[in-house]
Amino acid sequence: MEDNNRNLILATVLSFLVILVWYTVFAPEPPVPTEQPVAVETQTQDVPLANPESSTLPADLGAAAPAAQQAGRVQIQTPSLSGSISLAGGRIDDLLLVKYRETLDDNSPNVRLLSPSSATATDAIQTGAAKPYYAVYGWTPGPGVDAALVPGPSTIWTVESGDTLAPGQPVTLAWDNGAGQIFRRTFSVDEDYLFTVSHALQNNGDAAFTAAPYGIIARHGHPDTQNFFVLHEGAVGMSDGTLTELKYDNIAELDPVEREGRAEVTQVTNNGWIGFTDKYWMTTLAPAPGQAFTSVVKYAEGADIYQTEARYPMQTVAPGTQVSADSYLFAGAKVWETINAYQENPGIQGFVDSIDWGWFYFLTKPIFRLLHWLHGMIGNMGWSIIALTFILKTLVFPLARKSYISMAKMKELQPQMEALKERTGDDRMKFQKEMMELYKREKVNPAAGCLPVLLQIPIFFALYKVIFVTIELRHAPWIGWIHDLAAPDPSSLLNLFGLLPFAPPAQGTLLHSLSLPALAIVLGISMWLQQRLNPTPADPAQKMIFAWMPWIFMFMLGGFASGLVLYWITNNLITIAQQYTIMSMHGHRPDLFGNIKSSIPSRPKKDSK
Repeated sequence: MEDNNRNLILATVLSFLVILVWYTVFAPEPPVPTEQPVAVETQTQDVPLANPESSTLPADLGAAAPAAQQAGRVQIQTPSLSGSISLAGGRIDDLLLVKYRETLDDNSPNVRLLSPSSATATDAIQTGAAKPYYAVYGWTPGPGVDAALVPGPSTIWTVESGDTLAPGQPVTLAWDNGAGQIFRRTFSVDEDYLFTVSHALQNNGDAAFTAAPYGIIARHGHPDTQNFFVLHEGAVGMSDGTLTELKYDNIAELDPVEREGRAEVTQVTNNGWIGFTDKYWMTTLAPAPGQAFTSVVKYAEGADIYQTEARYPMQTVAPGTQVSADSYLFAGAKVWETINAYQENPGIQGFVDSIDWGWFYFLTKPIFRLLHWLHGMIGNMGWSIIALTFILKTLVFPLARKSYISMAKMKELQPQMEALKERTGDDRMKFQKEMMELYKREKVNPAAGCLPVLLQIPIFFALYKVIFVTIELRHAPWIGWIHDLAAPDPSSLLNLFGLLPFAPPAQGTLLHSLSLPALAIVLGISMWLQQRLNPTPADPAQKMIFAWMPWIFMFMLGGFASGLVLYWITNNLITIAQQYTIMSMHGHRPDLFGNIKSSIPSRPKKDSK
């Protein structure tokens, strides 16, 4: 039965290996960007769809562009953000995340989240090759109201109050349509990443005026994404408790909707939000809690613009009165603590689900919460991962203990198993029947040894997801040469881990696959030692597979995040200690050194003749 137990373990581990190969080798290729016709680009690259009730672009777009370039800007300065608001459309289109850099280099530029289009950019803003990405607001004219009487994406606003947008220092923009209506837009911002945007319409005319505010987040062209199918990048939103996720390729393939183009339109009656998410960053429109709105995800084919929209109900303003509507804009890093705080106050429902927790969310969420708490206590994410591994192993210890005791009992039954084989001969059905009766009589579960392995698979992938998608692991150091636990170990065997004066092969090259990092080598050794706790299988095929498995995993996991490899090493070492101790307590101490010696091929003796 030991062979059957080995077969179960082998099948489980090989299945796990297949999944790893799939994750590593068969990820979808990034889409090849298509060039847009120059004539279309000239007309449409500077603004998104101006009127949320129609897919028609404004006719005066070309004339509006020069004026937009000359429009002034209002500076944004907070402990977390730096940038500006363009008075052309009153759009937030210039935003840097001052707490995050693109690389680990101290001189690396800050991460740029939002970028202006060519029509609203100024010489003072150096955006490099960044594609336009911005949030813009406007008003939809009601029945019988001329579209020229409401502000749109190209409207030039004036600053009514405030000079620099900062925490506790709001800025108010105003626009007078010349027909008795004054529109105001007030921006406020906290110390993190939440803007409060207040829309006000004052009607000084003689007749009622009807219009509806809206917000748009626009991205020009297909953004650069990792295109890894376990990670969601694209539109994300919540509509009355239902989470929506659409990748960019799926947005471009949405079914056409009348007056919308390719779009998905959702009526939200109570609570919701909509926007775009990257791996670590996000820009999201969030109406005030309890506010009904229309959530829209769309793609403008001719302009190659991806949009998310929040459209508010029509407002009829009587003469001599005014109406206002508040909304929120999140633009920043997906820090769990910050997003969770916004879920509590101002009450953006389900906002923490904007982080891609994956299929094993019931494991990833509590594992991250525990890791986050440990990091707060320890202060180092690497040691926190090690502590997390000890806690997880403690939680599953009762199951592991039963497994190791069962393995010890299986060893006790070996003499009876051998006698049973001799008695039944080639009658396999009789052998199987009497073997099961023996297990039942001795109260032994032959599959118990596989249970810890089976349990490790969802835990491994849950932790993999946590390390891969949460920004808390990005650029988080451990010790020595490990400066980013979310990235692979940068050391290399080919240059003797930095002792030789040349850099290791770059990722993506053929030699890089042979450039084993230090953590991967330690992982392979730990897996090999764990195997040596049990005698080498007698079956030649099993013996060969088990002999190669640690080194295959060493190469496979070498390119994974160093935090994940650190977890696996720690898990292996704890497993070795647990199995050795428990089996020794039951009189079956593993012959570790004997098993190591027997696994080394012996040289054939020479004939003495």
